[in-house]
Amino acid sequence: MASEQVLPMNQVDHRLEVTQSCLAGSSFKDVNLSGATFDDVNFSGASIQNANLSGWRVQDVSLAGLVLTQADLRGASITDCLTEGMTIDGVALSEMLAAWRSWHPRT
Repeated sequence: MASEQVLPMNQVDHRLEVTQSCLAGSSFKDVNLSGATFDDVNFSGASIQNANLSGWRVQDVSLAGLVLTQADLRGASITDCLTEGMTIDGVALSEMLAAWRSWHPRT
């Protein structure tokens, strides 16, 4: 791949189609990525703050080590996921689910 180059973009209105590229270390501030699609992308070590992620659909991803703080999770849904070691406010999710299931036995 060619040597690293910086491509500054300021106040532009473009749709990008990026494939087989390295954008590691890039930064985005005050950018509209609504409706963008990411497939087979490495976001490891990425940081997202002050962002509107409402309506996101995340499937077949690794969120190992994910830390969420001061997040609005109203209406969020987690299904068919590996949750071993997951905690909410320091409490193991497995313990919460065990307690809930003891109070709500399946019939």
